[in-house]
This record gives sequence, C-alpha cells and structure tokens, in this order.
Amino acid sequence: MESEIKNHYNSDHLTQNIKAALIKAGKDLSNLELKDLSPIDQIHTGGARSSIELFKKLNISSDALVPDTLFLDAGCGIGGSTRLLARQFKCRVIGVDLADKFIEAATFLTQCTHLETLASFQQGSILELPFENNTFDAVLCQHILMNIEDKAAAAKEFFRVLKPGGKVLLHEIAKGENDPLLLPVPWADKSSISFLESWDIMSHIFKEHGFGIESFSDQTSGAIAGWEKFNALSKK
Repeated sequence: MESEIKNHYNSDHLTQNIKAALIKAGKDLSNLELKDLSPIDQIHTGGARSSIELFKKLNISSDALVPDTLFLDAGCGIGGSTRLLARQFKCRVIGVDLADKFIEAATFLTQCTHLETLASFQQGSILELPFENNTFDAVLCQHILMNIEDKAAAAKEFFRVLKPGGKVLLHEIAKGENDPLLLPVPWADKSSISFLESWDIMSHIFKEHGFGIESFSDQTSGAIAGWEKFNALSKK
C-alpha cells in the first residue's frame, strides 16, 4: 500500500519543474523568501496562516527553547511547514516523507531559502520512523492521516519518538456526514489509498496510545470557504 501512496505523490521531474516555474516567475533561486514558495508549498487547507495558528498551540516562544529542541514534520511533502516551523522557532526541524522526490525538492528549496542549518529531510514512513525513542519535542502532522489506514500505528510511533511531555499538532481532514467521497481528490485518485475517518474515532485512537487532547478546533466552515474561493479563482 505504501508503494501506491508513494506513486501517487512522486513526480520524476518535480525539482526541475519547480525550478523552471520559479525562474519563469522571476524569482532568484539563490535567495528565495518563504513567501515566494507559498503558492506551491503551503497548499494544505488554510495555507501558511493555518500552520502558524497551529504552531501557537505549542504555547512556547523561540526565546524559551533550549538549544537541543527538535521538532518532527511527519509527512513533510516538499517541506513548506518544515521551513516555516524552523523559521518561526529558530530551532531544528526534521521532515520525513515517503516520497523520495518530495525529499529531493524539499532539500533544494531549503537550500534556496538558506534554512539548511535548521531544516533537514529524510525519506521514511511515519509508520516506522527512522528515529530513536524520546527524540522530538513536538510532532507536526498536517493532511497525512487520510492516506494512513493504520492510524493506531502512526499514533504509536508519534508517542514513541516524542520526549516525555511532547505534543502532536494535528491538522487533518476528517470524515463527515456527507455523501461518499468523489474521487479523485488531492490525496487520492483511488479508494485504496484514501482512509478518511471521523475526528471522534481519530481522537479515540490517540487517547488509546497515550495522548490527551489539549485543544480542538473545527475549521470546516473556513476550509470550505477557502476551497470555494480557490476553485473560483482557478476557473478564471
């Protein structure tokens, strides 16, 4: 199943295509700003603004962090939130993704934004994270669990790699009460790689694996409005 997911996201010429698009847009590849990349690396619901609001849930400031603070971006894609998190807190962040082409592009874009001393990337599965126990102070998980059938395994791995008292920041698409999903959707072109679940079930899974729910916010209405605006603009 992981090979199907990897194939869905991988693109053989991803980094080259990104380079070409940035050059066409008049960007200087040797000195990119994060805002230059937001149209391609902040495409999750709510974009960078939603990520920053999510980061606030950590209730910490960069000044309060100890030098060895380390965050994990689980399912990092091309590294947009990894870089944003690194810049926001001025600490080290490691991004992990199943798709090797995402890791290649993430590494390139991080070099272009001069954040390579803080943000780094590894290919791997969130169901078998390539890290020791008690490694991270926080785990970020954005729009990933809809591709994961065994969410309990993911929760177990997050708990394992977190330091005692560490937090998971979830920003996920959950199953609602509407009609069955019409494929394709951004995360799946076939039902064999789409595993939407309700928030009640997801929260229960995380509670069963050692987590408590510190805060919860339903962003459905804002997400719908955002995607309707995006679709309207894309048709012009």
